[in-house]
Amino acid sequence: MSRSGAPLPDGTPTQALNLAEADVPEELFVGIDAVCHLAGIAHRQALPAEYEAINHLASLRLARAAARAGVRCFIYLSSVKAMGPANDARVRAEEDRVPARDPYGRSKWEAEVDLRREFAAGPMAVVILRPALVYGPGAAGNLQLLARGVRCGLPRPPLSGERSMIGLFDLVELVAGICHDPPPAGVHTWIVSDGERHTTQGLYDLLRQALGKGRGRAWLPAWGWRLGASLLDRLRPRDSTPTYERLFGTELYSNAALLAATDWRPHCRVEEAAAALVGRPYSG
Repeated sequence: MSRSGAPLPDGTPTQALNLAEADVPEELFVGIDAVCHLAGIAHRQALPAEYEAINHLASLRLARAAARAGVRCFIYLSSVKAMGPANDARVRAEEDRVPARDPYGRSKWEAEVDLRREFAAGPMAVVILRPALVYGPGAAGNLQLLARGVRCGLPRPPLSGERSMIGLFDLVELVAGICHDPPPAGVHTWIVSDGERHTTQGLYDLLRQALGKGRGRAWLPAWGWRLGASLLDRLRPRDSTPTYERLFGTELYSNAALLAATDWRPHCRVEEAAAALVGRPYSG
């Protein structure tokens, strides 16, 4: 299923479905072992009611339909944003949560709460995955903006802040592995990260390297970055997270629970993702 109904890159056909207008026909769940629910609103401005309708309520209806049909495993792609903003530089585990500030994070959290309440004692395994920032081909959001900035001559950013990330192909491998070997019935919630600490400066350096450029000059002082970030905040639609915080804040998440519960291990390298973002082959 997909919103557009267009085939996947490998030619696999999909059936069009807009969850804002209709649910998955229940006959399609017959004989299905696992459902991977990856649809949702992200990386765009939307009304709070839209986040609630798609990320929360439509997800719950989908899980209920899967359970009625006898599906063994339901995978819900949530987000670390469901845990609310990071208040310090600690590495956060699954239970380290504060209220989310934005409609996206709140909608993901509310879906998690209802899934846990309804399926904790049921026969279907419900797996809630909370990926950190995803890197890889086609990455959107801040990574795409940073790649565009590097192409346009953005100066080297200061070394400040650290973030957890996860490679796209590692995330796909995890979802596929859970489908083939689901955990026991009940609800399981896992953070998904590669276990590394990434900085905006480090990503900038890798993007320049992928473009065949030398080391960038750090000619813009920290106050200049703060000023530029505040101007962006004024020019674009309001976001709950200031631009400077998104670039240089610290958000670290532990994958220890996931590693302990599964045989999955991350293998992606951010160097490969940097090459993909700028359309160059990786030569490392």
